[in-house]
Amino acid sequence: MSMMEWNKVFAAVLLAGIVFMSTMILGEKMVTPKPLAQNVVRVEGAAQATETAAAAPAAEAALEPVGPLLASADVAAGQVVARRCTSCHTFEKGGANRVGPNLWDIIGSDHAHAPGFAYSPVIAGMKGNPWDYEELNKFIANPRAYAPGTKMVFAGISRVQERANLIAWMRTLADTPKPLP
Repeated sequence: MSMMEWNKVFAAVLLAGIVFMSTMILGEKMVTPKPLAQNVVRVEGAAQATETAAAAPAAEAALEPVGPLLASADVAAGQVVARRCTSCHTFEKGGANRVGPNLWDIIGSDHAHAPGFAYSPVIAGMKGNPWDYEELNKFIANPRAYAPGTKMVFAGISRVQERANLIAWMRTLADTPKPLP
């Protein structure tokens, strides 16, 4: 192909681009879309999804209390639930800290109870506040919501009965278990 033929191909591509761009600019000037006040086509379930999404923060704020369930909680089932925690925590008396602190005798202890453990600033700032049953319930349900910036990567336990079982088992991890609420 000669140089003149390549010039014709280049000119054709350039002309097509100019025509396309001019058509777009002209079309935008001629047609001005107006946004609708509401959707013309209603999608079933869309309103429910919006209501559910709006209700989610309210549901998180209204966490079901664990206190009434503790008396009838299954301690053996709580020990099974605690297996999820053993990759980061130890539970025996005098046990070492791992990624998370040792949890022996946690109920009634300060939030930042393990000496020498590097707590996240939020938990370290709660030193002096004891872990009671409801505080543990809130933390275990959603650690990141309870203590934003926590090092704990566990997403939490959504079922209140599982949390009650776990907390009832953790209550037994003490020389003198704390009284139930």
